[in-house]
Amino acid sequence: MQLNTILKTLPLLILSAGLGSAAHAAEVKLGLAAALTGPAAKYGVAIKNGFSLSADEVNAAGGVNGNKLQLIIEDEQGKKEEAINVFKKLIFKDKALLVFGQTLSNSAFAADPIANAAKVVAFRTSNTADGITAMGPFTFRNSVMEADVLPVTTRAAVKYFGIKKVAIIYGNDDAFTKSGYDVFKATLASQNIPVTTTEAYAKGDVDFKAQLTKIKASNPDAIVCSCLTEEAANIILQTRALGMKQPFIGGNGLNSPKLFDIAKGAGDDTVMGSPWSAENLTPANKAFIAAYKTRFGSDPGQFAAQAYDALHVVADALKKIKLSGAIDKDRIALQQALPAVTIEGATGKFAFRKAPAVAGKEVGYDAQQEAIVNIAKGGKFVLLK
Repeated sequence: MQLNTILKTLPLLILSAGLGSAAHAAEVKLGLAAALTGPAAKYGVAIKNGFSLSADEVNAAGGVNGNKLQLIIEDEQGKKEEAINVFKKLIFKDKALLVFGQTLSNSAFAADPIANAAKVVAFRTSNTADGITAMGPFTFRNSVMEADVLPVTTRAAVKYFGIKKVAIIYGNDDAFTKSGYDVFKATLASQNIPVTTTEAYAKGDVDFKAQLTKIKASNPDAIVCSCLTEEAANIILQTRALGMKQPFIGGNGLNSPKLFDIAKGAGDDTVMGSPWSAENLTPANKAFIAAYKTRFGSDPGQFAAQAYDALHVVADALKKIKLSGAIDKDRIALQQALPAVTIEGATGKFAFRKAPAVAGKEVGYDAQQEAIVNIAKGGKFVLLK
């Protein structure tokens, strides 16, 4: 072949080789159903931010096995009906390989049967209610169960404040707050802490004076609050208005900057258990916090951290499988690869454990992770030492 012919042919060969390489790369679609509007948006937006940050990091580093991750994000508004609709869209229309979400446990219970029936992983990053992973073998979560966190939290608070008796207030029409109450009730009984009174409220309530007046009359040493952030903040403010100075004990529903936006310094001495703390100074967490602040101009919270880690868990599982392009086959391959993943992320060392067996039913996987106990001081949560 003559030199000028070779020179003319070479660009075509290079282009052909480049197209051939590109043909092997693909965009891996991952769905995210989060509450981006409505009362649960204080959690859902942080979750979206955590996922977006980690996806961009993975893609900037070359993706997974040369494939880029594509997040398809939908607003499920914290509503059961929207959770169902969004899951159907992500699974059947968008053909997502895996779906993250939903923000609240109520929505998870509504939508998870769809994912399990379709044999696509529903990966939960903020649902801690009992029974979530009992819905099927395609349900996973890296959110640590309240049953693992609250006994540690209660024991630490009792020791720190010298608590002898407590009152309880909780939301009785939400799966997360009701499940948290059940765990607190059992925990207090096992730790021999008497309950002076138990008061309940409904979602959307803003006036808690009747319940708090009864709590005040029972004279507890502390108030156990199985609540979401906004209700908890208003309850704290209203106790202070009644002249009550008792510390609060809560679960990870309180772990949001919104608590201090509303309650300000009145939230001090609130004890809360969580798998994540801004004061955990591991290299992975320091890097996450710095990257989040740079990207979003604000401090991250637990829900952003768990979302951030969840995507890295899935990316690690994807590295271990070879995608075939057949969506049903690839969804099962990913489900089979996930249980073996272990990482050290923003929330610390993480692994999965098989959920407790349910007679005659296959189950999914829970988080195996240590609880961190925090206390509110100066309008932020710090480690309880």
